[in-house]
Amino acid sequence: MDPSLQRPGVRRAALVFIFVTVLIDVLSFGVIIPVLPHLVEQFTGGDVATAARWVGVFGMVFAAVQFVSTPVQGALSDRFGRRPVILISCLGLGLDFVLMALADSLGLLLLARVISGVASASFTTANAYIADVTSPEQRARSYGMIGAAFGLGFVVGPLVGGWLGGIDLRLPFWFAAGLALLNFLYGLFVLPESLPRERRAPKFDLAHANPLGALGLLRRYPQVFGLAAVVFLANLAHYVYPSVFVLFADYRYGWGPREVSWVLAAAGVLSILVNAGLVGRVVRALGERRTLLLGLACGAAGFAVYGLADRGWLFLVGLPVSALWALAAPATQALITREVGPEVQGRIQGALMSLVSLAGIAGPLLFANVFAVFVGDRAPAHLPGAPWLLAALLLACAWGVGWRHARPATAAGGAAGPA
Repeated sequence: MDPSLQRPGVRRAALVFIFVTVLIDVLSFGVIIPVLPHLVEQFTGGDVATAARWVGVFGMVFAAVQFVSTPVQGALSDRFGRRPVILISCLGLGLDFVLMALADSLGLLLLARVISGVASASFTTANAYIADVTSPEQRARSYGMIGAAFGLGFVVGPLVGGWLGGIDLRLPFWFAAGLALLNFLYGLFVLPESLPRERRAPKFDLAHANPLGALGLLRRYPQVFGLAAVVFLANLAHYVYPSVFVLFADYRYGWGPREVSWVLAAAGVLSILVNAGLVGRVVRALGERRTLLLGLACGAAGFAVYGLADRGWLFLVGLPVSALWALAAPATQALITREVGPEVQGRIQGALMSLVSLAGIAGPLLFANVFAVFVGDRAPAHLPGAPWLLAALLLACAWGVGWRHARPATAAGGAAGPA
């Protein structure tokens, strides 16, 4: 840790910056959620099944690019520090949203999503940054605050995006560009480095900078490998949201961009309450392992409600249940970071993000095609909620893996060496 970050006030300020960085990044992504599927729908002639399949392709391409690029970014942050990776990410995202605002064809919009996948590194590096500047027993709480930033971003972002999208479908992209570029300027003048030179990796490790090598690194830490499977399954289930929610809500309940933005805002408020108000207390009361299992169980139950809801108000009943799923991610991150030392935190986080991206390669195509099949003319049964039920099943599988592999924090102890 940088000596200046050893002072509590400076360390707290650094964590506030990381919170703001993640918040602005999520805001910039959140504002385009209510409008991107409708923009794709315009380019595809207005057919909902065709648009759903293309939205799945967009999600798959974005995740495939992240799968390749995130371990590179993690290895770069281990070698050269967290600060430059975060700053380059923010700048790249800002310029990419400008390209999306100007896109006049489906191909150009798809190219912009490719660039987004390359640039979006700040989430990975933010996780490593937190591991640099917090003690193991404080990490679950700090990751909970990052989860709260996600929640706050998804409250304000979709609301703003739905309102701006009601004026012009392109306007949210310009707003997102401004946020991301503002974040770059903020970080350029404020963000301190968290990884001093003497604790950096001695060289840029090419073997762990490619996605397969990064996943191989996870296998060196058996306890991390089991928890990584939970990360993969949970994120695969989570991709049901960006893959089908907007088109599902329009098809099932007749909700447009503004109604969708209000529902996403409600989900974000609940996420903030869980991450900022409950994570620390629940972890203290139950421990990280039980918190992880409780969160996954609630997520599975909430998704089952979504899948079976044939009216909008019934869908809303599932929101507070699925919101408790937010307990799982901070507990998982805290358990994982206990197992490795600071010299590989960036690569471990990059490898985990590669798993998230791998889930993102499969998830959008999986859920979009399941939705298209069950609402199409040749549907074996009319079941628009089928993607949500599949996501519930995936979270149930993650619960089983977590039950077997998650160790209580007292047993995990400090950072473990590789097997």
